[in-house]
Amino acid sequence: MKRRRIGRTSLEVTEISFGAAALGGLYRACPRDQAMETLQAAWDSGIRYFDVAPWYGFGLGERRVGDFLRDQPENSYVLSTKVGRLMRPVATDKVPSYGYVDPLPFDADYDYSYDGIMRSVEFSYARLGLNRIDILYVHDIGGYTHGKTLNEHHLGQLLGSGLKALEELKSSGAIKAYGLGVNEVPVCLDVMRQADIDCILLAGRYTLLDRSAVAELLPLCEKKGTSLVVGGVFNSGILATGPVPGAHFDYLPATADILAKVGAMEHIARRHGLPLAAPAIQFPLRHPCVASVLIGTAKAASLIRNMELVEPELPASLYAEFEGLTLIAPPLGDEAVRV
Repeated sequence: MKRRRIGRTSLEVTEISFGAAALGGLYRACPRDQAMETLQAAWDSGIRYFDVAPWYGFGLGERRVGDFLRDQPENSYVLSTKVGRLMRPVATDKVPSYGYVDPLPFDADYDYSYDGIMRSVEFSYARLGLNRIDILYVHDIGGYTHGKTLNEHHLGQLLGSGLKALEELKSSGAIKAYGLGVNEVPVCLDVMRQADIDCILLAGRYTLLDRSAVAELLPLCEKKGTSLVVGGVFNSGILATGPVPGAHFDYLPATADILAKVGAMEHIARRHGLPLAAPAIQFPLRHPCVASVLIGTAKAASLIRNMELVEPELPASLYAEFEGLTLIAPPLGDEAVRV
């Protein structure tokens, strides 16, 4: 599989990468054997970049990814995890769900400070059982997750001391790159105007449907040499399932307008003899700032099916037909969009 460079670093990642949220039991339980089978399918397909986070199953995702990668040849893969949440043990009957089924018995405290980031990295080493992490993403900072008022505090922590921790980790060689792992554009602009970062894992904002990153973020990434790893290419599933009853967009039931747009997109894809998921997966890779497209699943069969959509490369002329159906996420209000 082709590889692309992360920012101005020497680190290269495969064009398709694996996201491990579902391995932590996101929305449905994922038995360990199923998780290992899915990771093996990703490896067999040529994927060599794996992304995880403490948040995924409250540590369960990191344990499983670490268990799998520990048996792979050293330096044969790239691994990213995230900082910003510290896992705290809680009584078994006090474990929150937050969408995870059968997670480990922990809850999360947000901490984007120097000390919080350093502690998070040490905890991740222990859960992973690995002695290296290649990329660190600052996870879910921004108004989308925290709301305006609370995020002012968190952003102050990051800009005041958290970025210093990440720069120290990079300059010491402990990590090769760092950036943000978020679901929104505004916080990316806020951070990039004050600091140089290597990469952004951006979920759902540069897709066949949602072009929120186009106006400001992509030009700034080009100017500063910052790479994008694009997650959420199916926009919470609707670009894979089509406008079926119960389809979700941006983690919520899709509105009538979204269903209509996706229905029209699906008609275009079918006219070309394609499932809509094919142009959805391939679209972000057309931009030079995009280093990788992240796909996540807890089923080997789904992983294999998605990988079959990566090739052959679709013609550039196809994408022009979707342009009139795209959208931009509405401005964030003062409250958290996703709680």
